[in-house]
Amino acid sequence: MTCRFTVSLSTAVMCVAALASPVSGQVRAVRPVAQIAAIPHAELRGIVLDEQGRPLAGAVATALGSTTAYAVSDVEGKFLFQTLPYGPYLLRVHLQGYTPAPSRLIQVNRETLPVSSVVLTRRSSGEEPVGVLAAGVGPTDAGNAAAGDGETHDHGEVAWRLRHLKRSVLKDAAVGLVGVAGASGSFLDDSLDGLGWAVGSPARFATSLLADVPWNGHFDLLTSTSFDRPQDLFSLDTMPRGMAYLALEAPTAGGQWAVRGAMTQGDLSSWIVAGSYRRAPASHRYEAGLSYGMQSYLGGNAEALAAVAEGDRNVGVLYGYDDWTITPRVRVNYGAKYARYDYLSHQALVSPRASVTLKPRLDDSFRIRAAVSRRVSAPGAEEFAPPSTGLWLPPERTFSPLTAARGFVPQEMDHVEVAAEREWAGGLVTGVRAFHQAVDDQIVTLFGVVMPGAVPSTLGHYYVASAGDVDSSGWGVSVSRAMPARVRASVDYTNAQSSWLTRSPDADALALVAIAMRRDAGQRIHDVTTSIESTLPVTETRLFAIYKINSALADADAGAPGAGARFDVQVNQSLPFLNFSGGQWEMLVAVRSLFRDDLLDASVYDELLVMRSPKRVVGGVTVRF
Repeated sequence: MTCRFTVSLSTAVMCVAALASPVSGQVRAVRPVAQIAAIPHAELRGIVLDEQGRPLAGAVATALGSTTAYAVSDVEGKFLFQTLPYGPYLLRVHLQGYTPAPSRLIQVNRETLPVSSVVLTRRSSGEEPVGVLAAGVGPTDAGNAAAGDGETHDHGEVAWRLRHLKRSVLKDAAVGLVGVAGASGSFLDDSLDGLGWAVGSPARFATSLLADVPWNGHFDLLTSTSFDRPQDLFSLDTMPRGMAYLALEAPTAGGQWAVRGAMTQGDLSSWIVAGSYRRAPASHRYEAGLSYGMQSYLGGNAEALAAVAEGDRNVGVLYGYDDWTITPRVRVNYGAKYARYDYLSHQALVSPRASVTLKPRLDDSFRIRAAVSRRVSAPGAEEFAPPSTGLWLPPERTFSPLTAARGFVPQEMDHVEVAAEREWAGGLVTGVRAFHQAVDDQIVTLFGVVMPGAVPSTLGHYYVASAGDVDSSGWGVSVSRAMPARVRASVDYTNAQSSWLTRSPDADALALVAIAMRRDAGQRIHDVTTSIESTLPVTETRLFAIYKINSALADADAGAPGAGARFDVQVNQSLPFLNFSGGQWEMLVAVRSLFRDDLLDASVYDELLVMRSPKRVVGGVTVRF
């Protein structure tokens, strides 16, 4: 994702964290609130020592709480967490070759909080991590120990019968398979030694490799449903859907590994998995990852069944981005994303991007950024690709082209932007930007459409079409600030002038079902987006909200686009009375009418041309471990 130094809602965010992790841990590596701005933060310090009191460098310290953060100890053994929201955190420290220290529960409740030293004990050379070998896979010296000199044997009747049980070739082979010494007497023993080594050596290697990795993660059980009107919540067409989500993170001295997966079951069965590696902060850092999503529809919607002709859809994404600080004043970011959609006629889509950030003075926070990108988006891509903001959910809806003969046509957008940003005293951040976009086949998303001669579609199915080609130019300003009482707020205003260049290839079909999709040759767009986030200190309740007002939202009940509003509200409530064995429980409730999750590098019309966007409700529990 592009870290834009812009004033847009997502701009102020990306400047704070190049890779954000989701609220409740479900967004690409951090929560959406981090995408907007960090709440008033605290510092957590500590030092890692060995059993003789000497500092240990390269130890990985992990703080697991309302967010997940990690730090690496320096040559003096010191580590520092700089941006931790107030609340309880589980502190863990790991270092390869040392026994992990017991976890500590620390209450972060003031600006700077020192931590007493953490002592790690070196693992003895003969000590094996508890893992696969303990389960009896691979060679072991247990047999030698049993046959060692001076060993006292059990002289009971059962033990005597077991020792004198008549062996066969198969019995000897079974014993030899696990490599127990003292089972000689069979011609298969020697040949099975190699098999035991082949099984045991990789198992021992994998066990020792993973034993020193500080795995963190969370498991979510969520329920989701959509509605257009409140009474829809009691309709059989909007029955809640259950979803399961699992995330694992392994921060190391060199970087951070992350694996995520989500699945849902029902008439629309779907799952999505993703993995990524992000190098630790350095002058030259990078991120690479992949994701794969699938949906299979087994319901009775004729339009959905016709759209998913082969019974399922599959989407794979590969990406890689490089962030290189050439000098303290110059930083370059470049990379690309490759996606393959099996339901497109041209299945492979490539989206490159590049940017340069200049800092005229080292003693000043003022920055200038120039960015250029080409983004190719498939209709329905938001159902499969992991979002950069918002909850991380598997595909929830089916979709089909409004004009069946034309099929699915991807949207292509060339984007150029120049932005400037400065941070002032008191946590005030201001920015300005100017941009130009050239879009081919702007995507239109239609809910609640009634096609002539067809059954009205439900909220679980929507249509996609093309609105034609459009060029847009504009500018924007933004202001954000951290206020007392742990509240962060931002306001972003965007002014854009668009020019539609070609008539929509789906104009005839759109005229039948969506008059509000009609656009004039030229159009002025005004957009105000506000965000607020806060954490209540006593109850540890986190609130995140976005409210978007735009002058050109598609309105299904009007003959032309007009002013409208959409929102996204999310509440996380800590449940400390359910915490056990170092785990932390949270309750999540989210309601939103925004359809798009990705606020970065998006066309100004992506959200505006979503007609009758349904309201989505998500609730459930999160267990962090």
